[in-house]
Amino acid sequence: MEQVNVTLTETIRVLLEEKKYNTLRDILITMKPYDIAAVFEELQDEKMPILFRILPKELAAETFVEMDDETQQFLIHGFSDSELKEVVDELFVDDAVDLIEEMPANVVKRILRQADKDMRKQINELLKYPEDSAGSIMTTEFIILRPEMTAEMAIKRIRRTGVDKETIYTCYVTNDYGKLIGIATVKDLLLSDDDALVKEMMEENVISVNTLDDQEQVAQMFSNYNFLALPVVDNENRLVGIVTIDDAIDVIQEEATEDIEKMAAVLPSDKPYMKTSVWGIYKKRIPWLLVLMLSATFTSTIISSFEGALASVIILSSFIPMITGSGGNAGSQASVSVIRSLSLGEIEFKSMFKVLWKEFRVSILCGVTLAVANFIKLMLFDLNGKEGAFWIALVVSLTLIGTIMMSKLVGSSLPLLASKIGFDPAVMANPLISTVCDSLSLLIYFAIATSILGI
Repeated sequence: MEQVNVTLTETIRVLLEEKKYNTLRDILITMKPYDIAAVFEELQDEKMPILFRILPKELAAETFVEMDDETQQFLIHGFSDSELKEVVDELFVDDAVDLIEEMPANVVKRILRQADKDMRKQINELLKYPEDSAGSIMTTEFIILRPEMTAEMAIKRIRRTGVDKETIYTCYVTNDYGKLIGIATVKDLLLSDDDALVKEMMEENVISVNTLDDQEQVAQMFSNYNFLALPVVDNENRLVGIVTIDDAIDVIQEEATEDIEKMAAVLPSDKPYMKTSVWGIYKKRIPWLLVLMLSATFTSTIISSFEGALASVIILSSFIPMITGSGGNAGSQASVSVIRSLSLGEIEFKSMFKVLWKEFRVSILCGVTLAVANFIKLMLFDLNGKEGAFWIALVVSLTLIGTIMMSKLVGSSLPLLASKIGFDPAVMANPLISTVCDSLSLLIYFAIATSILGI
């Protein structure tokens, strides 16, 4: 597929050089907006505005939405005011808001100058909502019906106003005060008699979200209920917008990327990796590296306090990496499972004791399995024939059981505690839990060693 894209880009580049614009247009109108946007991002030169002008107006707007920020900004600088107005007029309001949020101030001013008065008003309304809220990702372009309308009247309204709406399949029924009282689908309207009333066919048990609800929770509802669109209401249940499935998918992708970055001890970035500078990547990574480095000093402090024990049985030090590594891995397994379940809404803080009880039983099974395998390995290979081999192998194996149990309990409880106090559970993932588990593993190790070996 990548080779095909490269070939297509080169073909388009050659056709641009030869000024075969009709041929270019014939090729582009057969492509999807996402694929056309990918071609633009590959070109990245002064010919992009020319190529954009070749596209039909509606396809051009759809393609523009799919482009990354840098390509959009490059094109805007190359547009005349009339060309920019054509693009802005074709954008849905939520897409226009997304564009404005990513552009520098001078570009934003130029975009707003080209937007008509009604669109500017809608854009300003959406910009008032908090970032990452349902209000910030909704669109105000949807079909409104009245309960006393007949099916025939409703279909006529859809035909008259639906051209500029983001979706028309689901229509929203409101009363005279703008409060949401039901939904009706185009399928319901088409299959009903012409004189059937909307209030007779509408679904009154409507699931909606508030404008201030978190966008991640809103996106999750699309998965839970298989929605194509979700109504957004204010505190008085007045319908103010809808969130569509394409916006929900974008949120899910953004949130998943953010969680992955946090779990890898990287501050979230809003730019693709290849378009982030070395300095930008450095700034995202160094804070957590500093925190983890400082927290790791606890490990060295513990080892220093048991120097005498290590000096008397030097071989104990050779097992430290295996013990701490096993603890970190076990903790990470538990934390990832819990974080994922939290994000899907499968568990809550009140489920903590059930989660801990389950992880406790899992930790016993895993710990005993690792301990037995490790004991056999030490006796047959690593410590074969050495003085005190049995007791050293016993110390290491018992430490593994204790370490695995401790790590899984820590790994499962920290994300739940983080969610309870309002932190992102992803922060409590691999790096931080590994650091905590390393310190606790060493304490367990030296406690068992001093007890059994008498050092």
